[in-house]
Amino acid sequence: MRIKEIYANKSFGLSFEIFPPKTEKGDASLREHLTRLAKHNPDFISCTYGAGGTTQDRTIELCEMIQTQFEIPATAHFTCVGSSKSQLNDWLNRAQAHGINNIMALRGDAPAGSDSFQVAEGGLQYANELVELIRGRFPDTGIGVAGYPEKHPEAPDFDTDLENLIRKIDAGADAVFTQLFYDNESFFRFCDRLVQKNVTIPIVAGIMPITEFARIKRITGMCGAIIPSDLANQLEAVQDDKQAQFEIGVEFAIGQCQELIAAGVQGIHFYVLNKSEACERILDAIQ
Repeated sequence: MRIKEIYANKSFGLSFEIFPPKTEKGDASLREHLTRLAKHNPDFISCTYGAGGTTQDRTIELCEMIQTQFEIPATAHFTCVGSSKSQLNDWLNRAQAHGINNIMALRGDAPAGSDSFQVAEGGLQYANELVELIRGRFPDTGIGVAGYPEKHPEAPDFDTDLENLIRKIDAGADAVFTQLFYDNESFFRFCDRLVQKNVTIPIVAGIMPITEFARIKRITGMCGAIIPSDLANQLEAVQDDKQAQFEIGVEFAIGQCQELIAAGVQGIHFYVLNKSEACERILDAIQ
């Protein structure tokens, strides 16, 4: 099932995001956690690239595994990083040949060691161009794009960031999946501003449960998300106790998701970091 159909056929969509493991042990662990997550009947599972656009073939391989072994639709991440237009078309052909009908179209992050995104020779610069490429080649493909409730770190201001997002939507995106956030009010304001601009496609909330404070501080530092001071203080107080951090993070995520669902959110996309325990606890509490 394609992204557009998923959100057209139901009032709430559930999805998970994983990344390609680097070892055989990691692969085995991921399959175990996917088995547990699959019991919650997600509408799809997405798989990222590695840093700098690496692991593209592994992304296709894992998406195919998700669809054949778990019989769950998969969404492959697809970025502009390090690829010419010809290489992007080749990747699209491979994905299509492996039965992947959903793509998360992203500009991609700057490669390690670079301060800013660099356009590959003969490549694309913006995610809206990538959406246009996909829609032109395979018109029926489901396409998701990224949105930033607290503004993309590279955008000069919120209005510019929204204009960039609307370009992606106008190019043919089927749904917006947000960057992680911990302040629901920022998500609600984001949705309101998009409604004011006549955006009608689904806006799906991206949630990353906090299971380890040090790790989440690194992630939010890169993407510009803000951890509310009350939550940060609770986590700081138990910074030497990982289990306590897990409990605080999960309880916060349960409350966050309950509030989003009560407000009528069209879907939640969990960034699971290849683990199932936190999401299992959250979903048991909210489903």
